[in-house]
Order: sequence, then C-alpha cells, then structure tokens
Amino acid sequence: MSEVVDLTAAERRMKGAVEAVKREFGAVRTGRANPSLLDRVEVEAYGTKVPLKSLASISVPEPRLLSVTPFDPNSIKDIERAIRNSELGLNPQNDGKIIRIPIPELTEERRRELIRLVHHMAEEGRVAVRNIRRDEMKDIAELKKMGEISEDDERRAEEELQKLTNRYINRIDAALEEKEAELREV
Repeated sequence: MSEVVDLTAAERRMKGAVEAVKREFGAVRTGRANPSLLDRVEVEAYGTKVPLKSLASISVPEPRLLSVTPFDPNSIKDIERAIRNSELGLNPQNDGKIIRIPIPELTEERRRELIRLVHHMAEEGRVAVRNIRRDEMKDIAELKKMGEISEDDERRAEEELQKLTNRYINRIDAALEEKEAELREV
C-alpha cells in the first residue's frame, strides 16, 4: 500500500461488496439442500416480520431435505405459511413438531435461468467494486489537486487501487464459477 494514501476504507467496502454477492448466491436454490436457502424468508409472527432463522433451527438431515424446528411450537403454522408463500417454490410438510422441506430436482431450463441470475448478481457486484474504485480515484485526484500528495504518490496510489480492484473482482468471478458449477451439477 502507498504510505501517503490510505486505501483500507476502499478495501473494506470492496470486501463488503464481495460478501454481499456471496450472500445473494447462497439464496439461489440448487438441487441440493442448504440452510442458506431460507435466509431471506421472513415470518409474520408476534405482530411483526421476523427472519426465519430467529424463530427456528434449520438443519440438513439428507442431501435433498431441509428440516425446520421452531423454537416455539405455536409458530409452526406461521413458519410453514411463510416458506410456502416465499418465491422459492418449495412445498413444506408440517408434522406438528418439525417442518420438512424436500428440495426438488432442477429442470434444465430452471438451471439456465438460475445461471443467468447469478451472472447478473456477479455483474452487479463487479459494478459495485468499480464504483468504489471510481470514488477512491476522485479522492486521490482531489488530494493531488490540493497539493497534499505528489504526482508520483498519485500514480502509486492509483496502481495500488487498481490491483485491489482486480483482486476483489477476481474473488467475485471465483465465487461465480463455484456457484455456476453447483447449479450445473445434476
């Protein structure tokens, strides 16, 4: 890192952008059971919307089955309704104590749709990282204009920033490849 220009804030923001993309990828359903599929499900309980994971424990007893165990047995109907009404296309089965959610096979057409979706999510992440770079470049140019750094310091800081940007875009691309391979898996 350049001693004159501190890029830690930019790096922290870029890291956040990569984490956001990975979280979004986790919510994209594959043919395999994964507790993060239910991360976005919110349950109408106690007069407000509450994240499912704060009302129940979620486990994977089999590769194609999720098991949801409510902390409060009285909330089981609300949890079942929230899962059924989510956009995940899942069909929960309630036995009074536990909700079992079989994860159906993905059709080839649905796989292609999901791959397009994760490509779009990855591109949004790349744009976010580039926007952080753009903001930081403006700040560096401003420091140069105000005479706080030299031209050499400006150039070094811009090179460091570009290396940082490339590193975080590569992390998004690696996460995309991993998710795409997961979606193609039959």
